[in-house]
Amino acid sequence: MQTFPMFLKMSGRRVIVFGGEEEAAQKTRLMLKTEAEIVVVAESLCPELAELARAGRVIHHAPAITADGISGAVLAFCASGCPGADAAHAALAREARVLVNAVDQPDLCDAFTPAIVDRDPVVVAIGTEGTAPVLARRIKSKLETELEPNLGRFAASLGRMRGMVAHRVQKDARRAFWAWVWDVLRPLHASGAEDEALNRMTEAALAGRAPDAARAGSVSLVGAGPGGVDLITLRGLRRLQEADVILHDALSDPEILELARRDAERIDVGKICGDTKRPSAWQQDRIARLMVQHASEGKHVVRLKCGDPGLFGRAREEMDACDAAGIPVEIVPGITAAFAASAEFNAVLTERHEIDAITLASARKATGAACTSAAPTLRPGGAIAYYMGVREAAAIEAGLLQTCPADLPCQIVSRAGYADARSVTTTLSDLSGTIERDGIKSPAILFVKWPTSHGVAAATAPVARVLHA
Repeated sequence: MQTFPMFLKMSGRRVIVFGGEEEAAQKTRLMLKTEAEIVVVAESLCPELAELARAGRVIHHAPAITADGISGAVLAFCASGCPGADAAHAALAREARVLVNAVDQPDLCDAFTPAIVDRDPVVVAIGTEGTAPVLARRIKSKLETELEPNLGRFAASLGRMRGMVAHRVQKDARRAFWAWVWDVLRPLHASGAEDEALNRMTEAALAGRAPDAARAGSVSLVGAGPGGVDLITLRGLRRLQEADVILHDALSDPEILELARRDAERIDVGKICGDTKRPSAWQQDRIARLMVQHASEGKHVVRLKCGDPGLFGRAREEMDACDAAGIPVEIVPGITAAFAASAEFNAVLTERHEIDAITLASARKATGAACTSAAPTLRPGGAIAYYMGVREAAAIEAGLLQTCPADLPCQIVSRAGYADARSVTTTLSDLSGTIERDGIKSPAILFVKWPTSHGVAAATAPVARVLHA
């Protein structure tokens, strides 16, 4: 190592920032996270720094300043934007025996600003000695997804509890106590049940030991999004990385599973529309029993679903099974297929003056029959997004034509979120015909729109146009 990483106490210490524009403002923002006294040295200040000075959060010192004036400071940032001025400021700081960080000039630096993951009091700093700041930012982005936002509050709570634990818990039992806190209470705290986690920690500390009971299991119904690995939420990613067992849909992007813990058990419980074998093998009640079984063994179970678990995802049935067994369960939302399908081809679901309401509808009932209950809701200014509608397109078309113009615009998007996503536009009267002629297969979303400006007149001849991603 050419540099040695170290955390400095900043309370009551002074930091000098040379410069009054954006680069200086960036360094000032960073230092405002600390308890340091910040002195900004510049002839004039940008609006952001000027406001900070007016609020008393920084001290504005107009040039010139001497070495004696900055003596005693712990760090100086040279951020004027002018290489010559920065070099002069660096020389001045060194004369005053102050460490220097010069923006984009590593040769002038005594200290380098790391990429920081801030979960105060937990702070992770990533440095590359000024050689590859982009790499440092990439590593930071990865860590941001792995460390839950409320981790700092959890760590602070542990700090407050250390005295009680040292007093109440015998020395030879403390390692087991803290292992229990980390393995059981941290996931609970991360899920949002902060008060419950802290109350259980306090009770265990007062009792003088961690509970003897087996590790508590849990279930997370996680939305994987419509296909692309980068469309899963950060919370969903964290749950994957905490999971002991993952029950995933057949349609989940395999790359998403690569984000999980390597030692997590993966079980494909997907049911593919039209597959005569898989549905009988993975009935819903069997999936629910498997979730409960693993969670009852103290494991963290993720039920990874395409799209959003709460939308046509049988989440209620799985939650009821967990509730009946006393298993904690949560929903982690995902991007649903209608949203992804619309965005895939730069379309919008609503539009001022044209579409002000949209219905998300299933095209199929639980019995397998076509579901046309949404058809009467379509009026001028509205739209319907049909899920699982490819096989039921003829029934959808017939139902809508009873009350809607034949030339309403329709869009069919198949495999949204995947590399082979495809969009076809047609009209209502030719919806099922277009699907058949173009060989469109599931999964697909059918959009039927009735723009306000369309009126009620029917078109004389439907036209279809095919777009490829």
